[in-house]
Amino acid sequence: MRPFQQVDVFTSVPYFGNPLGVVLDGAGLSTETMQRFTDWTNLSECTFLVPPTDPAADYRVRIFCPGRELPFAGHPTLGSCHAWLKAGGVPQRDVIVQECGAGLVRIRRSESGALAFAAPALVRSGPLSDEDLDRIVRGLRITPGDVVAHSWCDNGPNWRGVLLRDAEMVLALRPDPALLGEWDVGVVGAHDTAAVGEPQFELRAFFPGGSGLTEDPVTGSLNAAVAQWLIAAGLAPPSYLAAQGTAINRAGRIYVESDGGDIWVGGHSVTCIEGSVSVE
Repeated sequence: MRPFQQVDVFTSVPYFGNPLGVVLDGAGLSTETMQRFTDWTNLSECTFLVPPTDPAADYRVRIFCPGRELPFAGHPTLGSCHAWLKAGGVPQRDVIVQECGAGLVRIRRSESGALAFAAPALVRSGPLSDEDLDRIVRGLRITPGDVVAHSWCDNGPNWRGVLLRDAEMVLALRPDPALLGEWDVGVVGAHDTAAVGEPQFELRAFFPGGSGLTEDPVTGSLNAAVAQWLIAAGLAPPSYLAAQGTAINRAGRIYVESDGGDIWVGGHSVTCIEGSVSVE
């Protein structure tokens, strides 16, 4: 039996964020076993903590979603770090260093207990092609005039990002699975009159799933890439609060902060299930 936690990420209230399964001792497990366990849980992602290969790292994580392994993902990064710390993990320095397929990722803790990761560099950026944008517009059932800006937001997951006129339009979307079912598409819109402490942006994330198109409750990788895009383009302030999951009855909250060198993407996590699992 191996220690296990199921963590809800990007929320301080259980069952309103994005769940993650974390096997805290994945040493010796094969890739096939990790993938089979992930598929069996029916969660969007599971992670397996294993000894680091880089001496600068505090731990190494392997990240799986149904059908494939990911080099990096945001909510598994924060959820795995939360579980590691809760299980007694002690970092070597003030900033926790996670090793994953995308390299070393720095994670910091706030006084409130929230964790935030330094957004990894984009693999691909810049405007989408006319053909890609046309397919996304048709797939989202909107018009070209509804798109304020668009960009590749690829930081491991191949996100194609579009900024719409406002948050209300984002929440009203009913995408066409036949057109978008093979793509990772991120949609963002600004709230016109966000009160102090309320989200300034609303995001939704669509990606391939068992039915052809799945909506992710809260997506760290997308928020990291969108933040890099919007802040650099002057379309968002250096620090802001984003919401995700509203359309599917979740209440994810993502804190974004640019310190002039890094963009930090963070939120709270809570452990909902703790025990052990048989994974061999």
